[in-house]
Amino acid sequence: MPEISHKELLARIGQAYYMDNQSKVEIATEHGISRFQVARFLDEARAEGIVRIEIRHPGAKAKVDAQALAAALGLHRVVVVETLDDDFRQRDLQARAVADELMAAARTGMTLGISWSRTLDLAARHVSALPKCNIVQLAGALPAAGGSGNPLELIQRLGRVGGGLTWPMWAPLVVDSAATAAGLRRQPEIADAMRKADSLDLAVVAIGAWAPNLSTVWDRVDNADRQDGLRKGAVAECSGRLIAVDGTAVPAELDDRILSVTLKQLQRTPQVIAVAQGAVRAEAVRACMAAGIVHTLVLDEALALELQGHAARRGVSA
Repeated sequence: MPEISHKELLARIGQAYYMDNQSKVEIATEHGISRFQVARFLDEARAEGIVRIEIRHPGAKAKVDAQALAAALGLHRVVVVETLDDDFRQRDLQARAVADELMAAARTGMTLGISWSRTLDLAARHVSALPKCNIVQLAGALPAAGGSGNPLELIQRLGRVGGGLTWPMWAPLVVDSAATAAGLRRQPEIADAMRKADSLDLAVVAIGAWAPNLSTVWDRVDNADRQDGLRKGAVAECSGRLIAVDGTAVPAELDDRILSVTLKQLQRTPQVIAVAQGAVRAEAVRACMAAGIVHTLVLDEALALELQGHAARRGVSA
């Protein structure tokens, strides 16, 4: 194994202790050090700012009336969290809210589907309890900075918490040709996961905008794919599927090369928890709502205020 820097070691130990709930003894064994060194490294990680701990008081309220906003948007539930000036802290704050919603909504025997995003990767780390239920991976792998980039780890983590069966999707999210994607869809394990998405009770997805730095898929495909989607009216991206402003699926060339849950499968799912961040994703969120794939929306104040303002301009009370 290649050697890692001291700061990277501090980051890994901090993540293992504070986010993955490993004990100091377990971390010490994994890294070949003493538990006293682990304690010292954790102190050092905090002193260096590699680990930041935030105390949030339960009484602190957002400036948006979430219940009124849900009514204005026609959603079952809206959860609004504070907008922060640190991107990782923002994702982690929304991830905790997603985890809370998932734990509250899950019931024994359900089939739960979860896609991948950096926020959802973090959310899975915050899920501490689930009833026994089936977990389905809704999108292939898409490595990205700021998360594990491995949807299989996300599914396995939730499977361990819930103790039910899992249906991983052993494939990339985007492949180089429609023929390759078709071949992968015929593989038994992938076919099983995609069929299982037909009978979801609950899905958890992230909403991206079809624009630079607002979708992990946009950042992974070439400019021809980006422009093709834009020409055909794409404003939103959800699990690799492009959506137009009126909520219809965009018939982009990219769609045939995506291995993920389809828009129709999400539309048939009784309950979908969606997460989105930033006012710049407002149009994308509205497109996904128009598509009928959002029932519970987890978002930050900036995005909530933008959606609230748009609803008010249209004469809908929020």
